[in-house]
Amino acid sequence: MKWGYRFVSGALFAASVMGMAFALYLEHVQGLEPCPLCIFQRIGLIGLGIISFIAFLHNPKANGMKRLYAFLGSLSILWSAGVAGRHVWLQNLPPDKVPSCGPGLDYWLETLPMKSVFQQVLSGSGECAKVDWTFLGQSLPVWSLVFFSILLLVSLWQLFRKYQTAPVKRLRDKY
Repeated sequence: MKWGYRFVSGALFAASVMGMAFALYLEHVQGLEPCPLCIFQRIGLIGLGIISFIAFLHNPKANGMKRLYAFLGSLSILWSAGVAGRHVWLQNLPPDKVPSCGPGLDYWLETLPMKSVFQQVLSGSGECAKVDWTFLGQSLPVWSLVFFSILLLVSLWQLFRKYQTAPVKRLRDKY
């Protein structure tokens, strides 16, 4: 089976939707409250989903547009993978090195400029170091990092793969 551009874009969109559905399931059904780093990871996943959906609908013929969509999607999911990596790092710190818990994300958004909010969230807090959920002995940020890494690899493959170009029909070939 040949994996066309549109098929891969649709698969990336479907994976993004499934990832967000699972995150919302854990939040609203299982009662796991997302920490600020979890919310920031969702931003990149949603970004990949939106970009992949647009690429799926547009199904560009020009290689430049294909690469633009793939580049933007790769950047978006790279953000999620980077934040998940930071989250895993925080969870593996010794207890005496874990940053103290600060005010919640809602408070930061109401009182601080956006640049400061990003700095505060990415520095992490004690709530981000707490392990609330595990599967096969690994925490949710570890599984998120694995998931985002796979999506990043697919996005990068989509960016750097060779696309077939349609043969150019010349006027003289017509006659």
